[in-house]
Amino acid sequence: MATLIDFVLHIDDHLVTIVNSFGNWSYLILFLIIFIETGAVILPFLPGDSLLFAAAALAANPDYGLNIWIFIALFLLAPIAGDSTNFMIGHYLGHTLKQAHWFQKVVKPEYFDQTEEFFEKHGAMSITLARFMPIIRTFAPFIAAGSGLKYSNFIKHNLIGALAWVLLCCGAGYFFGNMPFVKEHFSVIIIGIIVISLIPAIIGLVKGGSAKQEDPKK
Repeated sequence: MATLIDFVLHIDDHLVTIVNSFGNWSYLILFLIIFIETGAVILPFLPGDSLLFAAAALAANPDYGLNIWIFIALFLLAPIAGDSTNFMIGHYLGHTLKQAHWFQKVVKPEYFDQTEEFFEKHGAMSITLARFMPIIRTFAPFIAAGSGLKYSNFIKHNLIGALAWVLLCCGAGYFFGNMPFVKEHFSVIIIGIIVISLIPAIIGLVKGGSAKQEDPKK
């Protein structure tokens, strides 16, 4: 966990190392990280927003020879494919996995409870909204499949969420990531991105807790 935290907080330095070590293979590595974050179901803590921001900032720097359009294309494909894979896992294996002892150890039940409450409140639109919310976005497709949501409806919201997410995060990184102030305080900026993205989930959790206290039957 300490290694993961260090990777997220100093993701700009780690991405430079990856690019210098693997060259064009870096595109595939970053694609897989974004894909696995939602596609694997059990790895919700992999970096998402911060990785897009940092990668786009590197692409804006001519010293690294990275193409922003390749990043945008791959970062669009990764969450769409990852969420779709997650949806299929939830559709075919959802009930079995949730009952599995090892799965309950890996994934905290409260993550599912929080996501289910979010899905019940927002319906299919939660797929789009969850794309901007770490952890919840990992479980939203899984929960959506278990609720009986049709894939044709799911993929529509999946596409909208992925497009908005990639354009916002990559656009911010490309145009602002190399500003002197941002570069000097990159770790603080990354923490700010994470905190802002978690605010909706925290608010939902607090409201859910308050509602349960008011209604002891829940």
